[in-house]
Formats: sequence, C-alpha cells, structure tokens
Amino acid sequence: MTRFSLIACLLFPALVLADDLPSRSLVLDLDAAKGVTLEDGGRVSMWTNQAPGAAAKDFVKRDEGRAKPGSGRPIIVRNIPSLGGKPALDFRQQELVCMDEDAFDGLTTGKGHTWITVMSVHEQRLGLKDVNSFFGNLRNDGNYEGLWGCLNDNNTLWCGLRNGITFGRFDENNTQVMGPKLETGRYYIIAGRMAAGTGQVAMELYVDSPVAVAKGQSPVSAKANPSRMTIGQERDAIQHPGVESFDGRIARFLIWERPLDDRELAAAFATLKSGYSLK
Repeated sequence: MTRFSLIACLLFPALVLADDLPSRSLVLDLDAAKGVTLEDGGRVSMWTNQAPGAAAKDFVKRDEGRAKPGSGRPIIVRNIPSLGGKPALDFRQQELVCMDEDAFDGLTTGKGHTWITVMSVHEQRLGLKDVNSFFGNLRNDGNYEGLWGCLNDNNTLWCGLRNGITFGRFDENNTQVMGPKLETGRYYIIAGRMAAGTGQVAMELYVDSPVAVAKGQSPVSAKANPSRMTIGQERDAIQHPGVESFDGRIARFLIWERPLDDRELAAAFATLKSGYSLK
C-alpha cells in the first residue's frame, strides 16, 4: 500500500482496501494494457472499452477527412519506466472515435459525470489557438454542445462544457474551468467532476490529488444533444481532423455517468497512483 493509500484509508475508513475502482455507473474504461488492436506494427486501429456492461465499446481509427489514410492512428508505447512498466497510447494530432452517437449524452444533460485520466503532454503543435483537446463529445454542427478536456498552446490545462443554449466558445453558457500549466513528459492523474442536475451546477478540475485545483459553474440543459465521444480530439472533426487535437500520451481514461463522491474520488486517485507507480 502506498503512503497516499494509507492516508486516504485513515481519513475515509469506509473505503475497501482493494485495487478496484468504483464500478457503479462506470461507462468508460480505456486501458492501454488491454483491448488495444494494432496494425502496421504499433499503429492503433481500435481501443476497446473495458467497463463491464457499457453500451459503447470500440473507439476506432477515423480516415474520413484526412488526406493520408491511417495518419490519424496513435501508436502504442510499451514498458514506460515512469508508469511502472505499463504502456500508453501516443497521440500526435490523432484520434480514436466511438461511433455510438448517443452513448455519452447523459454526462452533460443532467446525470453529471466524473472523468479521470493518466496522461502526459508533449509540446503542442500549431492548430486552432489554445484548443488542443485530449477528449470530447462536442457536436459537429449547431451550437457544438458537449464536454471537452483541453490544453492551451503552452500546455495550460482546462476543461469545459458547451450546453447548446448559445453559440460561443467561452461565455456565460459555455464554461471554461482553467487549471495549471503541465510539464512535458511528466505523467499526471487528471480528473474533472460535474454535479448532477440541470440549471447551474458545479464543475471541478483536479490534478494529482482529490483536492480541486479549479472550480466553476455551468448551466446544464436537458435538451442538449452531444455527439460521438472521441479520445485525442474534442469531437469527430472530419472537417479538419487534427486541427484541435492534442499531442501527448494516455495510459488510462475513465468516465463515470455520475459525480463520484469525495471518498470514491480519493480512492480512485489512490488506486491509480499505486497502480501506475506515480509519485
């Protein structure tokens, strides 16, 4: 047991000492050590969701809109020392897309959500200014409603919600919660949490600890209609693939269709820190 795990369990004695993450309402578990389909050597053509019973299963390569077929595939990097020998997928303005249009709508239409990722960043390359997304399910038209996690060009972390009420990247209806600047090459545990309900709800951003580094409020509309969840980009952006994508590595990506409570969030951080040998 790590020191962090011991402290978490002393603070929250109801936690079970196990390697399991909270299972209720877990809708996505992408693990670079499992469910990765390769082609052309180490190119990833599909990443399969490991969450038991989840409706959405496969995140697949996307050639539509790309001048060179296959250029949107990330590669797998194995035996990473700073992850205790575990692998990660390396994205260079690339993406994997879940083609299920509605599987993740509940995250931003009232059920709330928690997402957690184990990831690192490279230097970001030229694209849309300060939009380098590592995941998102924004629509491809209309008011682009959905959820996204991004980096500015200098690797400052942020997450946001677009709810379809008005069009605008950041305004009173399209929230941006700004976090710290991330160091290149270092692996972090990064999480976002949004409360359940409609109207104004709380949003929180976390880095390496179950203590929020940034907070905000966002209006949630039950009428919003998000789209396909994408890893490595903010949406299924076939009009300009790669332009709003990030450069970095993802070892794990988890989403719950509910806000984890404080004890569950602390347990998840402890489990991932231990499992990936992160200090």
